Amino acid sequence: YVMGDRAHDDATPEEVETMVKLTREALQAGAIGFTSSRTILHRSKHGLIPGTTAPADELTAIADGVGEIGGRVFQLISDEQGVGDDAMLGELARRSKGTVTYTLAQSPLRPNSWREALDNASKHAANGLDIRPQVAVRPTGLLFGLQSSLHPFITHPTMLKLASLPLDERVAQLRDPVVREQLLSEEPTSKNVITRALMSRFDQIFPLGEPADYEPPASHSVAAIAEREGRSGYEVVLDLMLERDGRSFMFAPLASYVDFDHEALRTMMQHPQSVVGLSDGGAHCGLICDVSFPTYLLTHWVRDRNRGPRLRLEDAVKLQSADTAHAYGLSDRGTIEVGKKADLNLIDLDALAIGAPEMIFDLPAGGRRIVQRATGYCMTMKDGLVTYENGIASGERPGRLVRAGA
Repeated sequence: YVMGDRAHDDATPEEVETMVKLTREALQAGAIGFTSSRTILHRSKHGLIPGTTAPADELTAIADGVGEIGGRVFQLISDEQGVGDDAMLGELARRSKGTVTYTLAQSPLRPNSWREALDNASKHAANGLDIRPQVAVRPTGLLFGLQSSLHPFITHPTMLKLASLPLDERVAQLRDPVVREQLLSEEPTSKNVITRALMSRFDQIFPLGEPADYEPPASHSVAAIAEREGRSGYEVVLDLMLERDGRSFMFAPLASYVDFDHEALRTMMQHPQSVVGLSDGGAHCGLICDVSFPTYLLTHWVRDRNRGPRLRLEDAVKLQSADTAHAYGLSDRGTIEVGKKADLNLIDLDALAIGAPEMIFDLPAGGRRIVQRATGYCMTMKDGLVTYENGIASGERPGRLVRAGA
């Protein structure tokens, strides 16, 4: 906003000061905090999104602006994962005088660094700094399917020719032995190294199934299936994508699945400094659908998990109510107490269930998005008014803009 077409360049001191001024004004108006992306995974058609490589002094200047208001949140996502940028996180916490939270996952490149990150957060807490690694309740994963915005064949020449066909016609073509053989003989045309790697990590691509299985064993991976059946990974992927008449999905974890289970996530979730989050339901909407995270915390972790220890119901509820409200300074909610907001869910835990992901096309210009519905919520109440009952909207919309400090 400040730099216009120069947004990918380094900011001048005057531009940084304008950023600080705008941040301060936003916080005074009630913004909960400031956030920044510093990962190579966040790109636009112009390359890395602006701010990805901003120098540390730009961030610390903004943190000073946050600190002038105090008690707010400074949030970021970084490829350094709380290890390589630990000193900077500490400095941001000192300057911002509030909570610093960042995205933490088990990286396939550094599978044990998350432990060091948690230790660092504990050391900072002992020194009075509130640094909270933000962790997911299941691996953030790509959902590959014929309707997705990315899948292993999406840049193959034959698939590019078929891309404009309606789904049913595309499926019919791909079931034709001649088309199938041609497609399997081709290589992806993408020059992007990261994209090519994501599309061909067959040991980290799994049939999602119905009900969806987000903690599959290694033996269920495309690589394992291919080895057992003497086929290529691409052959297995093609068959999986054609299931349910081309409407099936495969699950491709981005991180936190190095050991083919959720034990690393369980340790991260239960650490006293961590906070659960990352339930992505709006961005990357043709490829990622993590909107069911809150329900998954109750169904999988409390009731259904069979590949390791579960969580107590009261702990799972606290993780995503009291703990998250506290981390973001929302002191008027998060617990059931006199004087706090009557924001409640009445849940039939035995009946609680997550449906299979589904691609729908209801965005402008027929844009796609993945939805995943849940059942078992008997009632949802906001500010004491019932907004949903047995999945049906009541028409009440008592929600209002939340302003920090109000």
